[in-house]
Order: sequence, then structure tokens, then C-alpha cells
Amino acid sequence: MEQTARYNTGGKHYGGSMQFDFLCGWAGCPPTGGGAGAAEQRLYRAGGRGGRAGGLHPAAYADGCRGGGPCPHPARRPPRYAGPWPVRKAAQAAGVELVDYFLRPELACLNAVPTAEGCLALLMQLRQRTIWESEFLVLGYGRIGRAVARRLQALGGQVTIAARAPEQRAAARCAGLHAAPLTALEQLLPHLDAVINTIPDPVLGAAQLRCLPRGALILDLASRPGGTDFAAARELGLRAEHALSLPARCAPETAGALVAHTVEVILQERAATARSERGVS
Repeated sequence: MEQTARYNTGGKHYGGSMQFDFLCGWAGCPPTGGGAGAAEQRLYRAGGRGGRAGGLHPAAYADGCRGGGPCPHPARRPPRYAGPWPVRKAAQAAGVELVDYFLRPELACLNAVPTAEGCLALLMQLRQRTIWESEFLVLGYGRIGRAVARRLQALGGQVTIAARAPEQRAAARCAGLHAAPLTALEQLLPHLDAVINTIPDPVLGAAQLRCLPRGALILDLASRPGGTDFAAARELGLRAEHALSLPARCAPETAGALVAHTVEVILQERAATARSERGVS
């Protein structure tokens, strides 16, 4: 097995079936899994300790960890998340090739399902009303936006999609949803008490947030830094949650199985390429 993709994405950590040496992207979590290989040990040392992440977690991307939140291993959980570190630079210094499996479109597509289900769980937990007959505004209609809107609609929610692209708004209308351009936010927001953002750009600034009724809930599913001015939301008496890493938080076994399958496919593809280059069928 190549040392470039030896992560424990299964078993006791993530519920899948594959066992790889594991590197965690949170401070204080050393490589585990029955003896990390030389490449992993070099990467771990290059990452350093003392407030920096000590290795590569499955949620870590080329430019840092997008996972956020606490280390998922209760027995080895550090006092606090230490923040991202320059994974690409450390890997280069250690002479380790970095494979970013979250760049695989099939994993991004499949991850939309546990993300959307986690979003619905938060809506039920943080609100005092049913999804049925409630009005929701979903910002963006990409993979996550579609998955969230479809599930809200199936449960009887009244869903409006706000998106920049005319083709996304047209697709939302074809799916039986209301649709509006992002420029119409200030007209839409006063009538809503729940907004779900999936756009990783600043779309909910102070001006837009002032239009929401006091006590409204904002769930921001976009990657860091999100699309919401969280400081302004607090000042205005709004509850804004940056709901990162929902697959791992809400459905860790499913999330692990999806990652494990993706890593397995990557290894199979690389093995097939290596055999082809050697002229072996």
C-alpha cells in the first residue's frame, strides 16, 4: 500500500471497513493505527506540536483543516482545537505526496446527504416549530442547497431559494420551489424566521440581517469563514450557527464509510495506473 494515502478511515474511528495508519489534524493527536509508516511520521514531525495540529485528519485539505470543532477521538481529545496548519507546506518539507480526497466530486455529492440531514436535525433542535408549514429561505442551490431544499419540501416546509445564477433559480422552480435572486434578500427576510446559507461568500451582512425579525435562526453550512456576519447577528439578537462538519457530527459512521470508499477507489485507481505503466495487466 502506498504511503501517500494511509489514513484510518474505518474501523473504530469512522465505522468503515478499511484500516489505514491514521493521522489526526488536531493538536495532541499523534499517528495511530498499529505503527505509522515513515512518511506519516515525517509529516507528523514536520507539522510540529505545541498549539499546531499534529498530523492529517480525513477532514484536512491541502491548505488546512476544514473539519473544525473538537477532535473526534474522546479518549485522546485535546483541550481545544488548535486551528489549521499549512498541510501542503509540511508535506512538501517531509517529502510526502498529499492526496486530497475531498476534491473527488463523487464524495462531495454524497456528503450532501448527511449534511442536509444534519441541517434538519438542527432545525428541529433549535426551533420551537415543526418543519411542516414553516417558511424557509435557502441561499444557494448547489449540491448542499438542493439536498436541504428537497428534504424540507418533503416534510411540508415552504421553501424559497435565493441564488445568483438564473439556471439555478430555474432549476428550483422546476423542482416546485419558489425562487428569487440574491438582490431580493431585503424584501424576503422580514417574513422569515429561519435561513439556511450554503454560499461561501458574504451574503448575509449587517444590512441584510437587520431585515430579519428578532430571534430568527440562521444556519450557515458554508465552509469557513461562512457567508454570515456572525458578530452583527449577535448584536441584532439573532441566533446564527456556523454548522460545520455536519456529516462527522451527525452521522459519523456514514461519513466514515463514504470517506473509506473514496480512499479505496483512489488506491485502486493508482494501483491500476501503476500496473499500466509497468505493462502489467
